[in-house]
Amino acid sequence: MEAAAEPLRSVRLLSRVLLFLSQCYVLSGDENKMLSHLPESTEIPPYMKKCPSNGLCSRLPADCIDCATNFSCTYGKPVTFDCTVKPSVTCVDQDLKPQRNFVINMTCRFCWQLPETDYECANSTSCMTVACPRQRYLANCTVRDHIHCLGNRTFPKLLYCNWTGGYKWSTALALSITLGGFGADRFYLGQWREGLGKLFSFGGLGIWTLIDVLLIGVGYVGPADGSLYI
Repeated sequence: MEAAAEPLRSVRLLSRVLLFLSQCYVLSGDENKMLSHLPESTEIPPYMKKCPSNGLCSRLPADCIDCATNFSCTYGKPVTFDCTVKPSVTCVDQDLKPQRNFVINMTCRFCWQLPETDYECANSTSCMTVACPRQRYLANCTVRDHIHCLGNRTFPKLLYCNWTGGYKWSTALALSITLGGFGADRFYLGQWREGLGKLFSFGGLGIWTLIDVLLIGVGYVGPADGSLYI
């Protein structure tokens, strides 16, 4: 009897396993259908961080609009361009009515031709500001958001070294006049070798001290790191 019942138990166990697997398959199918009906997540475009909501369309930053520019315009002359706000950007006209298409007025010129007040450039601290001839460095410049121009809004430009390390010209000159014989002016400017030379030579018996007063006074001698005075 027990030998005859053993195959029956195996059949029942197998049927239960198949039933369990079929239920799992049905549940997973229903879950996928439910997920397919859910709305897709909307991603916010990166340019939206610069675009104010419900402001005047004509005052939107350049990253928030698309304009039909005409590169054949006459340089330096006023020109008008037809513009459209980008998707997800909301703005209004002068009557506070929603607007998508508008016209902007600007001067015909490329971005690299703008005055220095209309763009920002990365400063370099690896060039010498006190040098002859005066050194330049290649900087990456970006046009300010509210300025409209033709071409790329980021461009390279050669600029004069003009960074500062916090050294004051008035302090250096005062130290040179009062304590220059002990090399205090050179120590202040970070030129410790020259400072030691002045210290142990008593300012070159006064001659070196007078020369340094003149050189610091005209700005020929500057900080050792190559920066400008403040």
